[in-house]
Amino acid sequence: MSYQLEVILVLAAVGAACAVPGVFLVLRRVALVADAISHVLLFGIVLAYFVTRDLGSPWLFFGATASGVLTVALVELLRRSDRLAEDAAIGLVFPALFAAGTLLASLFLRSTHLDVDSVLLGFAEFSPTDRLAWFDHLPRAVVVLSAIFAVEIALVVLFFKELKLATFDAALASTFGFAPMLLHYGLMTMTSLTAVAAFDAVGPVVVVALLVVPAATAFLLTNDLAAMIALSIGFGVSGGVLGTLAALALDTNIAGTVATAVGLQFAAVFAGVTGLGKSSR
Repeated sequence: MSYQLEVILVLAAVGAACAVPGVFLVLRRVALVADAISHVLLFGIVLAYFVTRDLGSPWLFFGATASGVLTVALVELLRRSDRLAEDAAIGLVFPALFAAGTLLASLFLRSTHLDVDSVLLGFAEFSPTDRLAWFDHLPRAVVVLSAIFAVEIALVVLFFKELKLATFDAALASTFGFAPMLLHYGLMTMTSLTAVAAFDAVGPVVVVALLVVPAATAFLLTNDLAAMIALSIGFGVSGGVLGTLAALALDTNIAGTVATAVGLQFAAVFAGVTGLGKSSR
């Protein structure tokens, strides 16, 4: 398998895995959480490194995931105080943890091989070089993100009714005994796991774009939840593949080109939907 094809597979896997939780972020109107989680991961990575002193430790993955869950918990705590709206709470927690992670890395990890620029921007071009020892004919990102995508689909199928009701009417879900807060934290944990795995492969720029834009594009086309998830996956995978092909052809940065590709998808669908709406009047 060629190196270029492996890069394309990585971005396709990222697109599929990010598309599923992205639908619920968009529907719940907390899309900014995707940006917050993708950037506060550095805080968890640095804290986990302080404990393990090993950049190859799997605990860095769990530390990053925990920082994403911590972000959601702090946002929820501030929101429940009834003194701040959810967007304002995200705007407070996100830069605080992001700045703390960057500051700690700059102050205490100067002698380690932890490139802050690489962490903040990501280099999808190098993702195929990281392989699992027991599954080395595919990049690690393809295997891990494909597994995460399979788990996401299984959870959505198993809890489709509960997720649908909790997303559109949390009060009614609580009345029926569906524990909307438990579903909320479960969904955000899944989002955090997905963001960490994708972040490790391609960086936060692509993660934010693929978590939000494909779902927002699908939202323009349908009100049916199952159809929206399917369309979001389609836009995520096609955006990742087309953006990567364009980047390889034009010799441009993959992260920026993929983000541009999904943005153009949204613009085309938005223009088409808006045009159809005007012509029907």
